[in-house]
Amino acid sequence: MKHVSILLLEQVNLAGLDNARQGLLEANQFLLQKGMDPLFEVEVVGVQSSVTVNKGLFSINSQKQISHLVETDLIIIPPVQSPLEDALGKNMAFIPWIRSQRQKGAEIVSLCMGAFILARTGLLDDRDCVTHWKAGDAFKSLFPKVNLVSEKILTDHDGLYTGGGAFSSVNLILYLIEKMIGRECAVYCSKIFQVDLGRQTQSPFIIFKGQRNHSDELVIQVQQYIESNYAGKLSIEAICEVFNLNRRTFERRFKKATANSPIEYVQRVRMEAAKKLLEEGFKTVSEIVFEVGYTDMKAFRDVFKKVTGTTPLDYKSKFSTPLPVV
Repeated sequence: MKHVSILLLEQVNLAGLDNARQGLLEANQFLLQKGMDPLFEVEVVGVQSSVTVNKGLFSINSQKQISHLVETDLIIIPPVQSPLEDALGKNMAFIPWIRSQRQKGAEIVSLCMGAFILARTGLLDDRDCVTHWKAGDAFKSLFPKVNLVSEKILTDHDGLYTGGGAFSSVNLILYLIEKMIGRECAVYCSKIFQVDLGRQTQSPFIIFKGQRNHSDELVIQVQQYIESNYAGKLSIEAICEVFNLNRRTFERRFKKATANSPIEYVQRVRMEAAKKLLEEGFKTVSEIVFEVGYTDMKAFRDVFKKVTGTTPLDYKSKFSTPLPVV
């Protein structure tokens, strides 16, 4: 049997904590129905005996304190709620314990913004990681040594697992169930919780907002120019001419400030505009292609799929407002 420690963090997201707990307990129920022994001994463990969350609305009790837990097999770090720097500061007592358990062979899972706690241990340095896309800029600022891959739904490397944002973290729990028990159990749990099994990306859910958390005023002006003129024939040469910039210097400066090349930034702005038009549902894909600055349908589709992980038609089908039934 694997001992699972779900951390009772300060500012914990209650839904994230209980989703993980319920998922593993349901896997145990599947095994019992098959006449097999349950695999997971699940405990909520904390520094203290209880914490309050959601401005005192809920009180959550730990089943064991980490000072009394010598060894565990699997640590699950649930999401924390904002403000993130407060959450990191209030949960520092977990950091040495997580490190020591890792040295003893424990596998570690972070869900959504639980990645901030795992990254604070240093165990994710030079490794891939996912978290909620909305917290991506804050994560990269705090943990520049970690390779954030926002488009992925999960990462798995040498017993360290990270899961994407919000309810997509459930996909990581299903992944662990499949890896540790088998496909049949994972399919069963996916049906119980009505979660699509096997999702590979959270790209369709990312809302691109130009990276403005930098101090380069000239780059901010260029960003504003791109966002106001994306429907036109934007080229690097034209932008450099407008702002009287050397191309090589401009490209290096823009990439340093935004983490995107100018071409990537233009593409992301155009794709975000296209997504909004697709969500409105009134225009055809062909109309949208020209409205966001493309003349080549194939080029548009290729970039759209690269950015969102899906086709324009599939995106429209999933997210557009349904027309009223007459």
